[in-house]
Amino acid sequence: MTFSDFNFDEKLTEGLASMGYIHPTPIQQMAIPVIMNKQDVIACAQTGTGKTAAYLLPILNNIVHSEKRHLNTLVIAPTRELAQQIDQQIEGFGYFLGVSSIPVYGGGDGAIWEQQKKALEAGVDIIIATPGRLIAQLASGTIKLDHVEHLVLDEADRMLDMGFYDDIVRIIKYLPTNRQTLLFSATMPPKIRALAGRILKDPQEINIAISKPAEGILQLAYSVYNEQKEKLINILLKNNEYTSILIFASTKENVKKLDRSLQKIGLTAKAIHSDLEQVERENILREFKNKQLSILIGTDVLSRGIDVDGINLVVNFDVPPDPEDYIHRIGRTARAATTGTAITLINPLDQRKFFRIESLIGKEIPKVAMPEELGAGPAYEPEKRTYEPTSSKKPFNKNRGFKRGPRSSGSK
Repeated sequence: MTFSDFNFDEKLTEGLASMGYIHPTPIQQMAIPVIMNKQDVIACAQTGTGKTAAYLLPILNNIVHSEKRHLNTLVIAPTRELAQQIDQQIEGFGYFLGVSSIPVYGGGDGAIWEQQKKALEAGVDIIIATPGRLIAQLASGTIKLDHVEHLVLDEADRMLDMGFYDDIVRIIKYLPTNRQTLLFSATMPPKIRALAGRILKDPQEINIAISKPAEGILQLAYSVYNEQKEKLINILLKNNEYTSILIFASTKENVKKLDRSLQKIGLTAKAIHSDLEQVERENILREFKNKQLSILIGTDVLSRGIDVDGINLVVNFDVPPDPEDYIHRIGRTARAATTGTAITLINPLDQRKFFRIESLIGKEIPKVAMPEELGAGPAYEPEKRTYEPTSSKKPFNKNRGFKRGPRSSGSK
């Protein structure tokens, strides 16, 4: 199957061919005809499957054939990075079609707010927005959503994890009821289905296999003590063959610390975190995307918010808090049928957490021996680990569930 089979507008088909888009991915094959048929969609597909183009292409085709041009589409995304990347894709496709778009997100100074406001007042075809900033612009009266034909919720599960449920419901009240709604999510927990039931009309459900890393990813792990982590990273990255490396740490403090450590040994690394100004974050991402920067360090905001070709190594400095987050992190490499490597460092407290990841993907990930100069790491024995940090403060025991703590004198 090729993109010409969708009977897109001739300019769009020619543009896709010139950009090297020949064969649609499975999510594109399944979603595009349904969206072109004006049906609501709830789609479950993991990162790197081409889902952004799956909804953008039929929407762009619709806009080109619209008799009256107005604000046609609202895309809601969880992070400014994802909003910017969706806008960049629209810019690439829209170059051939004359379709305009603007990302609307928070951060930065008042100049960004004014810039967004002026662009919105001038009129665009597509808005890509984070929930908080969109609500602020709606409250100011800058945006009118009365004629929106398409609503897209991208990375819907992440938005709900970030606490945006009420914001999304509030935004939807500004939209016409007669619209097409497309919900894309990497996972499909009950809260997503509840949201879908509330805002979608007789949706077509599309499921692409989830919770499985791409076949081209070589997955490896080291069982380490915390004090061995930085030294191991330094050894792994110094004098290696990897040219584009993404490192995930669970906290901003770890990100900053690792940044300093790598720069000390002469590696071209930079960290991205919330303490940086928006302009600084954008510049770092641009350097990484343009291969001027070989190592980028960040937290999970990057796992779904960065779309860069050619990443050949992903390192989990800390085991991610949720098994699905592991899929999204390592999904930054081996994109578009390429290959890549994913390495995870597992401390003793994270062993049971990592075991849940292995259970989810249905395979044991090989454990690599520590370099001799660092000494031995802890044995990987997740079944013997009775405690790991959770949202509950009570330690977990696999045989008895949550263990009771010592009774206080006031207990009955």
